[in-house]
Amino acid sequence: MKRSVLTRYRVMAYVTACMLLILCGCMVAKYGFGKGEDLTFMVSQIHGVLFIIYLVFAFDLGSKAKWPFGKLLWVLVSGTIPLAAFFVERQVVREVEPLIDGARPAPVEA
Repeated sequence: MKRSVLTRYRVMAYVTACMLLILCGCMVAKYGFGKGEDLTFMVSQIHGVLFIIYLVFAFDLGSKAKWPFGKLLWVLVSGTIPLAAFFVERQVVREVEPLIDGARPAPVEA
């Protein structure tokens, strides 16, 4: 697997997670205080497009890493839970790093 597959996933995981947090703040402002209806609409549209891109990249990574369906589903759904994508992204990186072509082999202890 190429490093670029993991990098694309990581970038979209962070962007999607940040946009979801911004969207949550906008929703609180809209429904809690009656402010920012237009901003909330704009942020929700941007987040929706970015989430679709995240799904494509996460599915691509999962298919190349040969994940079971349950794991792939968890990674895909983590983009809908605030803060979850940050934690899942770290776990995915630890698991996928050894699968990357040209990755340094782990040091052998004597």
